[in-house]
Amino acid sequence: MLSMRLRLADLQEPKWRSQGGRWTNGESWIEPANVSALVMEVNDDQAPRVRVRVKECKRDEADFVELTMEPGQARLAAGVFGTAPLYLAEKAGELHASWDLTLLRPHLRADRLVPRVVARTLTRQHRYTSETLFQGVYRLTERAAATFTPSGLSIHYPDPAEHVLEPRTLRPGVDPLMALDDLLTDVIRQAPTATGCVGVELSGGADSANVALAVKAARFPEVHSFGLLVGGSTGRQQGERRRALVEHCAFRDTATLGMQHPPFCPGGVRALRRPHDPAGAFYQEAFNVVREQAAARRCEVMFTGSGGDEINAHHSRTRAELPTPEPVLWLGDKAIRALAEVNEHLAPIPVLPVPTLMAFGMHNPGFLRAGIWPVSPLAHPRIVRFMEQLPHEHKRGKALFRERIRRAGLPEWVAAPAEPENFLAVLEKGLRSYGLPVLDDMLKESILVDLGYVDGKALAKAGRNADSAPVVPDLLCDVLALEVGLRSLM
Repeated sequence: MLSMRLRLADLQEPKWRSQGGRWTNGESWIEPANVSALVMEVNDDQAPRVRVRVKECKRDEADFVELTMEPGQARLAAGVFGTAPLYLAEKAGELHASWDLTLLRPHLRADRLVPRVVARTLTRQHRYTSETLFQGVYRLTERAAATFTPSGLSIHYPDPAEHVLEPRTLRPGVDPLMALDDLLTDVIRQAPTATGCVGVELSGGADSANVALAVKAARFPEVHSFGLLVGGSTGRQQGERRRALVEHCAFRDTATLGMQHPPFCPGGVRALRRPHDPAGAFYQEAFNVVREQAAARRCEVMFTGSGGDEINAHHSRTRAELPTPEPVLWLGDKAIRALAEVNEHLAPIPVLPVPTLMAFGMHNPGFLRAGIWPVSPLAHPRIVRFMEQLPHEHKRGKALFRERIRRAGLPEWVAAPAEPENFLAVLEKGLRSYGLPVLDDMLKESILVDLGYVDGKALAKAGRNADSAPVVPDLLCDVLALEVGLRSLM
């Protein structure tokens, strides 16, 4: 939520002052993300110890990053929400940090990658950790702390978060739907908006529909809904569900055709080689359009349905197992060796679901660039704990979520669609039309091939096979996106 350059030498005599949207002290500076939902508090009452906190401007549980400075030392601490993770790099007595990885470009080198993180990325074995693709660049995970001294930068993980391991039995007469309704609406009413102009990501699925119903109940002065249509027969049904929800909630809707903005499309961030996170979301091009539309309508906050799958997961945490990854035939020797380390240096169990936090890292920086604060009510700690205690029959198939849609008066084909939306057709369009040409270029000159992470011959064979195959393997997107992302930063 902030960016900064901090020199230890400047902490000896702190004379912080506000200047052009940032606080400066000698050659050091601290600047919050340009988002109206955030506030920066500076406390120098105990100088030379100075505390800076950037947080959501709301009374309820808020996301934050806190910086404590004193001569010879600075300490950063993060809250539980992980909305926009902070990236850190240290060099020559200076600490550089930002929620936007691309702002640390001077510290990002393609020849200094972390092998196990590259292997995780290429095989979709993503893990929540302070490590990033780049050596010397770290992510401040939820509740973690970072200490910067003349000896360098160190990351300190918190204790594992406590969770409800098994569901509880409901008392007779308790209506869990009413409890969820009240809880979700209350969480949404706490959103940090001054003007009351908010947006809702509305996909047509049960998760975003439940968020939309609560946004309607919260009665914001101005609500816009946004969504990506996936195309084809699936897209037509998705569009009908969205229209039913938009009419029911009386939102001002803007729909975007995903097929017009697939991965690697002309004019998108990857085709233009604009600096971006190599491990960012597959569908950056399409979601960037959505974010631009929300910014044009002056939405301060965007409500998303992130976290719905995770909090409805039907398993005990004590018996959960990760799925066996699909084999990647074009891994190079360096990546293959690193696979033995994919489960090393992991962060402890967080308060929020791990996949949700990882999705935040991929999607949410784009919202901040657009001046919008993303809020995912389904991933709020209060909602997470409520769902952990809920008997499985209310979570299986998202039963409680679907019943809430029915009780709102919406038809069965909205509450429980026979054919849920997915973006596979959009991904296929991107790979077929624009990704394979990128692959041809990559085979001539490649960072990943040159460094031994990818087997060039095996990748070339996969490209030839994909050209004539009925469907392009979606695993190709991982290697293409990583290659293009690395090139954009060099």
